[in-house]
Amino acid sequence: MDGKIEKVRIDKWLWWTRFYKTRSLSAKMISSGVVRVNARRVKKPSAEITIDDVLTLRHGKVVRVIKVLSLEEGRKSYDKAKKMYEDIEQIK
Repeated sequence: MDGKIEKVRIDKWLWWTRFYKTRSLSAKMISSGVVRVNARRVKKPSAEITIDDVLTLRHGKVVRVIKVLSLEEGRKSYDKAKKMYEDIEQIK
């Protein structure tokens, strides 16, 4: 293995990429059923995601569809976090 992350918990990734302010809020939103991975509802914050997964989540009053581009570890600045995913669609 070359040290690259292949899978990461979805609650951590959503917090790292600044979709939610805290990891506990990220976990709460996942448990409430508002997050989907590849069109399947996820209810466990421990569910793992990989590069190229498509996430659908409610972010405020907007539903966002995003593609995972990177699994870099740790909370990032806003500019770096935006490079970890690609916005596919936003539904208001």
